[in-house]
Amino acid sequence: MTVLALGPSWLDPDYLIPTFGLIGILVIVFAESGLLIGFFLPGDSLLFTAGLLVATDQYLHYPLWLVCTLVVISAVLGDQAGYLFGRKVGPALFRRPDSRLFKQENVQKAHEFFEKHGPKSLVLARFVPIVRTFTPIIAGVSEMRYRSFLIFNVIGGALWGAGVTLLGAVLGQFAFVRDHIDAILVGIVLVSVAPIAVEYLRSRRKKAREQDGAAPADGETSAPAQPGQPGPAAPGSDAPGNSPDNGGQRGRHARR
Repeated sequence: MTVLALGPSWLDPDYLIPTFGLIGILVIVFAESGLLIGFFLPGDSLLFTAGLLVATDQYLHYPLWLVCTLVVISAVLGDQAGYLFGRKVGPALFRRPDSRLFKQENVQKAHEFFEKHGPKSLVLARFVPIVRTFTPIIAGVSEMRYRSFLIFNVIGGALWGAGVTLLGAVLGQFAFVRDHIDAILVGIVLVSVAPIAVEYLRSRRKKAREQDGAAPADGETSAPAQPGQPGPAAPGSDAPGNSPDNGGQRGRHARR
């Protein structure tokens, strides 16, 4: 099987699976699910290819149910590690400087995703690269109730881990898929990245609307206050000359 490399050759599923086998798949799934350094790993394409190879009995000579079960366990444990890391690190994560393997922008995206979708973000984020790595960490930082986290963690891990693997196994039985696996993997990556692109464009439009709404309408610009002329009094504040302090000062001057 020849797969089109979507990045460095050592991230190519066609290299990773024959080289590291099932253990390598489980380690990568664990790392991408909740370790800061795992955001760049090829989770979707790796699981799809694993399912295809199991179905065609290449490299992975294990029952499909066993592979799916182990993948789900690795995904759940990875999110668990991310949650505990977030609980321990807390707000310090948002003050961590950018580095080669860490970008503050990724944390902010995951935080916005979590704030928007709440606990169900743990399920939705499974299908969004990069976001799925940081979302369990953000859940820990936000001190999400552990019971709720565990429930959504298991649901998301099962839907993603077993779902993508089974999809590869089912579609891998068709000769067309086997012959065009490179295009299929490119399509998986594009579909995975699509939610990020949509969210980015939506955010851009929202910011543009907010800026347009904040701009003053034509003819409504306020003129700057002239020297010696008091500006409008703030709501709830006493008008100049009517405050008790001013009155008290006039009384003291009068007594003098």
